[in-house]
Amino acid sequence: MPASAQVARHPAVADYGAIAPMAQVANRPAATDDMRALFEITGEARGQNGVNRSLDRVARYLNLLASSGVSTKPGDIKVIIHGPATPLILRDEAYQKRFNSANPNTPLIAALKRAGVEIHVCGQATAGQGIAREDIDPAVTLDLSAMTTLVLLQRQGWPLVTD
Repeated sequence: MPASAQVARHPAVADYGAIAPMAQVANRPAATDDMRALFEITGEARGQNGVNRSLDRVARYLNLLASSGVSTKPGDIKVIIHGPATPLILRDEAYQKRFNSANPNTPLIAALKRAGVEIHVCGQATAGQGIAREDIDPAVTLDLSAMTTLVLLQRQGWPLVTD
């Protein structure tokens, strides 16, 4: 049966980051591999139900790891959000004021946080877009800038995944 015909799965993050089960494939991580990663999210591309596609990819990564038997510890996966993607970190009330709808990313942010993902936002992007600190989802950490976060974490050996 082709992979596209198989049922999508969500072994680590329910309802997000669907994966297709695959057997006998190359580059499957071993349970002992260090698979920590830093995701840089800049795009505002929206997928199903308005959720940011790049943020959904973080859930997909966790689901891929879980399907391969790789466990992650809290903080093994980090996300830095900046540029046009910045508004995805808004609390529902602030998002509602700007876009006349609830923030479709709020449940995914909560699910990623429960899975141990650290979500950060660029302080320079929030300032530039007029986002007040109190309007940022409490599950998101405000950083000085995406540039400093990216440089500091890459110098510490964090592999970068871009959108």
